[in-house]
Order: sequence, then C-alpha cells, then structure tokens
Amino acid sequence: MENCQNLLIFNKINMRKTLTIIAFSITGLVTFAQQDAQFSMNMFNRLAVNPAYAGMNKALCATLLYRQQWTNFPGAPKTVLLSVDYGQILGGGLGITVDQDALGFDKTLKAKLAYSFHRPVGPGTLGIGLDVGMIQKSLSGAFIAPDGTSTAGGGGTDQAIPWTGTSATTYDVGLGLYYQTKQLYVGLSSLHLPEQQLTKKGGAASTTYDFNFKVARHYYVMAGYTFQLGSTFDLRPSVLAKSDASSTQVDINLLAYWKKMVFIGASYRLSDALVGIVGLEWNGIRFGYSYDMTTSAIKNHSSGSHEIMLGYCHRFTKPEHRQSHTNVRFL
Repeated sequence: MENCQNLLIFNKINMRKTLTIIAFSITGLVTFAQQDAQFSMNMFNRLAVNPAYAGMNKALCATLLYRQQWTNFPGAPKTVLLSVDYGQILGGGLGITVDQDALGFDKTLKAKLAYSFHRPVGPGTLGIGLDVGMIQKSLSGAFIAPDGTSTAGGGGTDQAIPWTGTSATTYDVGLGLYYQTKQLYVGLSSLHLPEQQLTKKGGAASTTYDFNFKVARHYYVMAGYTFQLGSTFDLRPSVLAKSDASSTQVDINLLAYWKKMVFIGASYRLSDALVGIVGLEWNGIRFGYSYDMTTSAIKNHSSGSHEIMLGYCHRFTKPEHRQSHTNVRFL
C-alpha cells in the first residue's frame, strides 16, 4: 500500500471530508505503512511478492488482478496487476510482473523480470529467485488542496507542490526462496532491496519544488497446505505476512474446493478486514472475486473493497514419439 501521508493533500474542499482524510491518514500510519499494494486473493498472486515462484507450475500461466479499495472513499487506492510466468526453461522459470497503484493524485508503476532456479529437494522443488526492474513514482498536478486552491493550469501558490505534475524513476531488485511439494508450499522473500531514493527538482523560479520519496525494503513470508478430504473436497489454508520493518500485516486465508473446480473461502487481515472469496476453475481458466468488509476505523467512511481476478494456465505436452520396427521374417 502506498504511504498514507499523501492522503492529507488530495482531499475534497469541504471540512467534513478533510477531517475524514486526516483521521484515515492517522489510522493508516499506525497499521498499514507498507508501500506495496495489497491483494486479498494473495494466494493467487505469489509471483508479485516472491520471484522464486516463477515457473513452479511448469506451465505458461497468466494472472490479471484489479482491486478497488475502500469504495466511496475520495482518492481511495485502485490497483491493477498483470503477472506472467513460464516453467521448464533455463533450468527453472521466468516471470514478468507489471502493476500500477493509484492513491489519489499519487501513482506508482512497477515492472520487473524474475528468474527462478529450480532444484529437486526431498519430495519437492526448491526455487531460488531474483527479480530486477523499475519503479516509477508520479504525482498529478490536477488536484484540489484543502484550502480550495486548484492546481489546474498551474494556479497553485504552495511552492512545495509540483503543480504541473512530476515523476521519478529508479531501478529495483528483489530476492526470494520458494519450496513446494504436491501439498505444501513455503516462501520467503525481500523486495526493494536497494531502498532507492526517488528525487526530482523542477518548476519555475517562483514555484520550485523538491520531490523526494524513499522506497522502503519489504519482507514477505508465505505458507500454504492442501488437505484432501476424499475425492471431492479439499481445504487449502494459507498465510501471508508482510512487513517493511516498521509495521507488519498478516493475512490468514482458508479456501474450500469442490472437485478442484469451485472454490469458496474467507480471509482475515489482522486489524483491517474480513474477506469473502468465491471462484471457479475450469479447463485452465480461473476466475475469482473477493469482498473486504473493513473492520478498522475507515469502515465508517467506505463501502468495503472489491477485487476481481482472471487467470489462465496452459501446460505444454511433448508430442508422442512413435517408433516403427520391421519384422525380419517378412524381408
């Protein structure tokens, strides 16, 4: 999730909404200081937070996620993410992830390429992953300040704000370990290792600005297990813990599958939300929807969060090699 301090800038003109955003900012700083966007269907989004997951399905897989957080809240986060990975290549797997997270007038664009080296270990496979890419942070000049001053057309008076908008870009690096068997998976990763500083100065002599944003290092721990309940049902509990070393957030998930086709489940994000999840998998296609019922102080100012997922996996099979032999008796 983006740094919630930015929310103090883009609120609407009237006082009630201004006070609402200030209260939200304080709540966010206490519990949700991570800059990376969050997803409720995190069990289907492992590549984005752990490069070692790339290619673990030994197939060509793609996942598209869209999240609208805190519906009806002015400037609330909206996130779209696309990830694609392919296994059985270069001794492991390759993956690409692109996502954009918008928070009011603040936007973050990330794109990265991941490689995971796979090695059999015991009953499963160990992946050692590295991703490299870029982060771009941008601020739009088209917002309204709390005092009612419009930035449109460069009409602002605060020299600390880039009224015409600005952006800065830097490189990014992440590392991860991921181990899975037929029933178990465990992952450990760290993203934004360089903790880069995005800076930019600009503006006219009378309206100069100094844009400065530090990318915090993030840490992720994930685990999940599949319990087979006969030939029809299975339960898949999982957990995802995420931290930037100053705040920590934990998602506890449980999905129930019927005939490995229909799934329904729930999640609890500590001190933040209760989540309901439903979905369908058929012929390599996966569709999912989740709804967050907010439990934090922001619940009085939003109508929950919505998330949609669309995925597809295709396994390439080698064509059958037919052999023919001549019977020497008929020569």
